[in-house]
Amino acid sequence: MAIATAETTRRSRSSTTSGRRWCPHVWEGCTFAAWMRALIRNRFRVGWRQWWVAAVITAVSMVHSALRLIQQLVYGGRIRRTKLRQPPIFIIGHWRTGTTLLHELMVLDERHTFPTSYECFEPNHFLLTEKLFTKVLWFLAPTQRPMDNMATGWDHPQEDEFALCMLGQPSPYWTIAFPNNGPPNPKYYDLEGLSPRALSQWKTAFMRFLQTITVRKRKRLVLKSPPHTCRVKVLKEMFPDAVFIHIVRNPYVVFASTMNLWKSLYRHQGLQTPTFEGLEDQVFETYLHMHKKLDETRHLVDEDHFYEIRYEDLVRDPVGEMRALYEQLNLGGFDAVLPRLENYLASVAGYETNRYELTPELRARIRRKWGASIERYEYEAANY
Repeated sequence: MAIATAETTRRSRSSTTSGRRWCPHVWEGCTFAAWMRALIRNRFRVGWRQWWVAAVITAVSMVHSALRLIQQLVYGGRIRRTKLRQPPIFIIGHWRTGTTLLHELMVLDERHTFPTSYECFEPNHFLLTEKLFTKVLWFLAPTQRPMDNMATGWDHPQEDEFALCMLGQPSPYWTIAFPNNGPPNPKYYDLEGLSPRALSQWKTAFMRFLQTITVRKRKRLVLKSPPHTCRVKVLKEMFPDAVFIHIVRNPYVVFASTMNLWKSLYRHQGLQTPTFEGLEDQVFETYLHMHKKLDETRHLVDEDHFYEIRYEDLVRDPVGEMRALYEQLNLGGFDAVLPRLENYLASVAGYETNRYELTPELRARIRRKWGASIERYEYEAANY
């Protein structure tokens, strides 16, 4: 059974040119200290049209700080004593390469668990509030992602990078809030340029978040975050036996889809009116940086702990590709997962991905910039 990927130009155009779809700002999950650090780091450059949003975030952040303190008093000791059941499985890859799809497929295994959207957007107190708030505040969760109409919700798998933002850690995702302040510092991707103290704080915050999830969900964590593609060295230091699954996709599609992603997020989640100045160059350079860091560090991971997969192969034969992945990584138990996998595939059979039109000039530029990846992953003759 293949995953339906019929693409229509009409859908792409409607998703990028339609009116702004309402959704809460993710930054509303910050504590007051985390929010102040973000404002100071970005020199308080909030657009005048978005100052009311900044005011709301400031007010709500004080509530989060209070709830964080209460959670710490109630659960702090238990969180510190909690051990991860097994080393995490990290899904890595550039944005728009299929990391979300692969995340959804991996967590079908009942032996696995994941951080939910609520846990990533409210990492400071979800042990206290998740059961109540997700029922009472269900209407605050968008049912679809703004960039591709993919289903989402409080209980869906989410990127742990957002949790790190809410916890006050440096992250390239703060560029989403302040898109006109220039591209993020590369050290926020690979963490290798951080001071020893800052790196230690990042590791502590990340580990504490994973421990907090594990307090109630004592299963193996499957984590997905594109910036982790640059962090194999740091993550291997933290979790020597971690598993990494790298997914790639046709670079021509990735470029166009990533541009759409950032433009959509800047419009919906930005605290400035985005100009998109320099965005194309940023996408080109970030892609190169990610693949460079991965090439420099993938040798640190044993062969049976690293797997690479092409998105096109996954959607063409999801059962066969997932079976091969399980076998290569010695995960076992695939036959028990198969019925859930088949049910999931049936539920998304009608999903359509966006299609983008590239000018000959832009195609040529992508070929010049990303030619190494196009050749390495055999996309040279791709019909796109």
